[in-house]
Amino acid sequence: MKKNLLLWAMITFCLSKHSYSQSDKNLPFVWENATVYFVLTDRFENGDSSNDISYGRPQDGPPLRNYEGGDLQGLINKIEEGYFDALGVNALWITPPIENIYGSVPGAGYGFHGYWAKDWTNIDANLGTNALFGTFVDKAHEHGIRVLLDVVLNHVGPDTSTDQNQSWPDEWVRRDPDCNFQGPNGTIPCELVNNLPDIRTDSNDNVSLPNWLLEKWNQEGRRAQQENELDNFFSRTGKPRSPRNYIIKWLTDYVRKYGVDGFRVDTVKHVEESVWKELEAEGIIALREWKNNNPDKKLDDLDFWMTGEVFNYNAPTMGRNFTGDGFNVDYYNNGFANLINFEFRFNANDGLESIFSRYDNLLQNQLGEGKSAMNFLTNHDTEQVFDRNRQRTFEAGTKLLLAPGPAQIYYGDETARTLTPGGGAEGDATLRSNMNFDELDNPNSIASLTLKHYQKIGKFRREHVSVGAGKHSKLQDSPYTFKREYNKNGFEDETLVYTGNDNEFAGALNVFGIWPDDTLLQDYFSGTLATVSNGTITFGTTFGLVLIGEPTSRILSVDEVDVKDPVFVKAWPNPFTNSLQVSFPIADLKPQDAQVEMYNLLGEKVLDNEQIIIRENSMNIIASNLAKGMYLLKISVKNRTQVVQLIKK
Repeated sequence: MKKNLLLWAMITFCLSKHSYSQSDKNLPFVWENATVYFVLTDRFENGDSSNDISYGRPQDGPPLRNYEGGDLQGLINKIEEGYFDALGVNALWITPPIENIYGSVPGAGYGFHGYWAKDWTNIDANLGTNALFGTFVDKAHEHGIRVLLDVVLNHVGPDTSTDQNQSWPDEWVRRDPDCNFQGPNGTIPCELVNNLPDIRTDSNDNVSLPNWLLEKWNQEGRRAQQENELDNFFSRTGKPRSPRNYIIKWLTDYVRKYGVDGFRVDTVKHVEESVWKELEAEGIIALREWKNNNPDKKLDDLDFWMTGEVFNYNAPTMGRNFTGDGFNVDYYNNGFANLINFEFRFNANDGLESIFSRYDNLLQNQLGEGKSAMNFLTNHDTEQVFDRNRQRTFEAGTKLLLAPGPAQIYYGDETARTLTPGGGAEGDATLRSNMNFDELDNPNSIASLTLKHYQKIGKFRREHVSVGAGKHSKLQDSPYTFKREYNKNGFEDETLVYTGNDNEFAGALNVFGIWPDDTLLQDYFSGTLATVSNGTITFGTTFGLVLIGEPTSRILSVDEVDVKDPVFVKAWPNPFTNSLQVSFPIADLKPQDAQVEMYNLLGEKVLDNEQIIIRENSMNIIASNLAKGMYLLKISVKNRTQVVQLIKK
């Protein structure tokens, strides 16, 4: 039986005029189903070693408290390689990229994390340039990935000797008392910690820009531009020139100029909640303006979106109101569509149905339409994390990515990056080790095996909004089976998941009437396609996890393939380095019998028969000139065509 080929590999592709990555711009997207990759930019990938030491910053701080070299170019490289596409990521949350203080703080090192602001109007030179930031956002959008900018409106960077005489004046910040975290009065008008000057977000007084900042802009040749933009902002809004309004203007410029899709807001409970409504309102104006000016670049017509860090907000227990530290505040009514959920890392020790039913109730009932909580297992400053020693990585990925609501992957969760690096690193520095891409060179390493597990579930989640945003229903206890259903705004999606032991699901599986007979379905975990017959479906999988949904990939209309025999081509090794072998069970194959083409993620043909050596029933492909990344190999042999997904490492 001949059918149009729907690509079942890790990425999707169209071999005609247009091309698409797995994160196709046209795949449905809702924030409730977002897979957010939280990356500490300096620790991820060094794409430009020339900026490793900027502003004279030496590596003389405590272990893992220096700048390590990761940068925006490194992020761009990984986007273009398809790393995030393969993982099913559709939103990137990056730590604040703005220019931080230049010097170090005794015992705390440098501001590699981005939370020690010096100049909100400039990208930190250790990470790149303003122009490169714009390129980063564009590249992310080209892959269907939204960008969340981490922003700080609570404090500036510490006063250091290197930045002497460049501190923010007292009319901008307070330097005492330190917070005691006893209710709003002990949490908001105070320093979060000693030597972290607190922005006077409560002030409506007009304040002047510090002379050192004006002189800095003057030396950089952009003072007039910055002052004109400020004049226009305050003229449009009628707001006082207070500290918070300057910073709101500077932060939303990244939305207005580059198309940032939303903010992750730091230290939410340490700022008056009304301020967040002001920030959201300006963010909405800025993103609408950018989308109107850049119709060819925008991903959708969704409005600006904000998630917030209300430290120790335990979403299922507290519901809409944060009730810790003497507070009782509904931040969802104060600018936020989402709050980060600090409870999931503990709930993850429970069984699947306990987790899923609880978070279904949170998403569908407790929070209300359009509101959600972002689940995470590890992050950059929470000492109590799930699976600190990375001994339950498959379980972690399964529970996080299949739980209702948005999921936050902290960089390296998917590769079992160490959270116990040693070498003298202490405290939150242990959570911020360098990304372990080198461990992926061994296909049998825990890093490689964990990544593959995350990729399979991530693809399933990316292509089916019902996984995170749909209504959860348990169908049976043994084997534990559940479905998710989504039906909003004219879009419908249904998925079915079986969980159990290896080899338990090789036979016919009940689809519980979700799909009629003759429906083509995909098991996203094994990658197998099959058709519903007599109310059941057989994938022949050896895995103990079956992720069932209708293939939503782009149809390769130029090809047809016998889907009953989708493995007549074998390609190895995969991932490959400089060459690979391909074989098929056809005797006495002549070179003229096979047509071979390889395409990159842009849809460009990078190899064809001229670069391939064919002998008998196998071929040797020399690909030393290809860049690292993901490719599709299209092979046509004696009226049969197959497309194989490949990764060059």
